[in-house]
Amino acid sequence: MKKKTCESCLMPLSKDTGVGESDKYCSFCFRDGKLVYEGNDVNEFKKRAHEGMIKKGMNPLLAKFYTWMIGFAPRWNNKHE
Repeated sequence: MKKKTCESCLMPLSKDTGVGESDKYCSFCFRDGKLVYEGNDVNEFKKRAHEGMIKKGMNPLLAKFYTWMIGFAPRWNNKHE
């Protein structure tokens, strides 16, 4: 069985510590019935995600790797750099 991941940031939904409102997105990406970042600029989203990971205390190298991975999420298909 394939693990479900957020279609915006690829975080495993099983690791989401927030209140999940969607079966497609984590609580960091989807809140109050809508996407938190409604834009379509993957680079801007990556920048915001990276800043959030660092604020949460994530190792900077790991945060950089996870930020790079975001570009492969279904939401960002055909929106690569």
